[in-house]
Amino acid sequence: MDRVYRFVVEKSAVRLDKYVAEKCPELSRTQTQKLIEGGYVTVNDRAAKAGLKLNAGDRVEVVMPPPSPSPLSPEAMPLKILYEDADLLVVDKPAGLTVHPATGHPGHTLINAILAHFPHLADMGDSLRPGVVHRLDRDTSGVMLVAKNSTAQLNLAEQFKLRTVKKAYLVLVKGHLTPERGIIEADIGRHPSDRKRMAVVRRGREARTEYTVVKYLDNYTLLEVRPQTGRTHQIRVHLAAIGFPVVGDAVYGVESPHLSRQFLHAYKLGFRLPSTGEYVEFTSELPEDLERALREIQAKS
Repeated sequence: MDRVYRFVVEKSAVRLDKYVAEKCPELSRTQTQKLIEGGYVTVNDRAAKAGLKLNAGDRVEVVMPPPSPSPLSPEAMPLKILYEDADLLVVDKPAGLTVHPATGHPGHTLINAILAHFPHLADMGDSLRPGVVHRLDRDTSGVMLVAKNSTAQLNLAEQFKLRTVKKAYLVLVKGHLTPERGIIEADIGRHPSDRKRMAVVRRGREARTEYTVVKYLDNYTLLEVRPQTGRTHQIRVHLAAIGFPVVGDAVYGVESPHLSRQFLHAYKLGFRLPSTGEYVEFTSELPEDLERALREIQAKS
């Protein structure tokens, strides 16, 4: 059954799309645009465009149609939940698990597993990525955040956009990286000849990565890496670009007899709770396969 909201504009000169987004915070910007384009939003009983400037006294009606059935299927899989409240989940994602369905990965994803625990998430926003506010690569393990309602999703997405979310990774690279603290600033975009890869390119998107050496192991360096931007494959591309590729990374890095996947672990995530504004941090211990790789390298050094 459709839900209908009715409002009377109090202040002139505000755009229709911004007005609806303000009055209906559970809607994302994309959802608001689709409702307006689909004729579900009227002004004074007439369909209107998103950019219409409203006048005081205008009557705005917003019709919320029932959500379309989600193409996602819940799948029962083990799920390590580090924290949960009414707005969000913090999970410890294992390596080898894709975050959401995509070409080549129609199922058996983190979102399928989460839907088995929380079926109502299927009604949120993007039908293939409900609750997703950021991603980790399939072979990257560690702390991930998932929203449980549209209002929280908008709040958390804004925190990522404003770069107030603190992210830290443990990364093993080949070589003896100096100095012990540094910043990599290099634009990232699609590789000019291989569209499946990213690369440092001119006129790419701004990308900034900070690192600190944790320890040296033989001809390897264990780093704490703090990306300040969120570009695709950013850490792997930046470290490869300065000549210190990620160990076990089959695309940008170097193969390793000690690992069957990249040594990249999202061990810390800090953000503000949408409900209270309180800053919180969550950590994930280094998985056994990465711990074992460090022990084996240490034994040879």
